[in-house]
Amino acid sequence: MAFENKRGSQKGGPQRKFNNKRGPQRGGKRPFRRRERVVEEVVWVPKTLLGKDVAAGKYTTIRDAILTGKPIMEEQIADALITDLQTEFVDLGQAKGKFGGGKRKPSKPTQKKTREGNKMSFAMLAIAGNKDGVVGFGFGKSRETVPSREKSIRNAKKGLIMIRRGCGDWGCFCSTAHSIPFTVIGKSGSVTVKLMPAPKGTGLVAESELKKILQLAGVKDVWSKTYGATKNKINLVKAAFDALKKLQTMKLNTQTMKGRGIKDGDKDE
Repeated sequence: MAFENKRGSQKGGPQRKFNNKRGPQRGGKRPFRRRERVVEEVVWVPKTLLGKDVAAGKYTTIRDAILTGKPIMEEQIADALITDLQTEFVDLGQAKGKFGGGKRKPSKPTQKKTREGNKMSFAMLAIAGNKDGVVGFGFGKSRETVPSREKSIRNAKKGLIMIRRGCGDWGCFCSTAHSIPFTVIGKSGSVTVKLMPAPKGTGLVAESELKKILQLAGVKDVWSKTYGATKNKINLVKAAFDALKKLQTMKLNTQTMKGRGIKDGDKDE
């Protein structure tokens, strides 16, 4: 004798009962439980001699730490001494676009051929500065974009230097530190960057990636010329950084400093 169940099919045997309630036994989802995220405070334990002096309060400004001549090996030193430190990224890579017109992006992907297959890596270049005579840059590379970004920022904080600013243009000589005091030339690979003082109101007449390092360094007016393979943005930034370093290493006498309003970092000379 056939029996008709609730779904309308005829099968022999007793009538089946169907449970429409969803639960763990029937493949249903368990109720979502919100877990509160616990943020642990990381306490900085300095390992270098300079870091221990900064933690003890012996140096209160980044100028004092740089003038010691000791290398900055811990990024927490810059965080402790500079409250308004800003970072920017150089556009190294380029997204895919029609006819090669892709948008520029900070990360530059590269591939390595191995027996296991293609291994991707991402390179990034960061610039750090306080817009008051202190600037640095750092390079980072990793298998993912987030670790490479953090590594580049960490290296930029470790490579901070002070630069000289002033007014070296013959048509201005306003004795304010809005430009650079004299012409400098930096080189890296085949790229050469020449920075020249400009009168007040000129602005940064430079390539877009050079503007980032000049703005974070605190330079407001400058003229520039570039030579070589400037499409290589890493060498371009390195050449500009080399030129800014020479501002600090050039020897000055009283006659050269007269009327230029030279600032060494954030202090008047």
